[in-house]
Amino acid sequence: MADSVAYGAVCGSIFANLPALDTHVVAFDTEVVDLTEKCGNDPVNMLFGVQLGGGTDINKSVGYCEQFISEPKRTLFILITDLFEGGNQAQLVRRLGEMAASGVRAICLLALSDSGVPSDDESLARKLAILGIPCFGCTPQRLPELLEGALRGADLKALASRVATAK
Repeated sequence: MADSVAYGAVCGSIFANLPALDTHVVAFDTEVVDLTEKCGNDPVNMLFGVQLGGGTDINKSVGYCEQFISEPKRTLFILITDLFEGGNQAQLVRRLGEMAASGVRAICLLALSDSGVPSDDESLARKLAILGIPCFGCTPQRLPELLEGALRGADLKALASRVATAK
């Protein structure tokens, strides 16, 4: 996930500097760190200024992010994780399902790396896919295509099929 974290930070910093988008960047392990204030400047400095490691509580981070959703139908939620949940998996699935049902367009990037090939919890990825949340790996080169389509309202499953990197 190290590549995904680095590319995610760089992309988050780029999005944070686009005036048309209201971007929040949140990192997590068993704790949640909101990097939003730092991401508008230098992504490298942002990355080295945070020390995370050991354990993963995806549910906790998703719960934290819920506070930023004021207009679900205008929200694109990108979760970059391998889905190896160390927290409450059932609650994570419930939260993400409720998010999707409210109109949030959610995507789970299982890898954002040069190869784009994920190593992930396939069982949890299938559960999320059933809820309408595509889960796939992607290269940074394909990410702009994905985001453009998502922001234009294109079908997320079709977009995922087009940009996903096969295992």
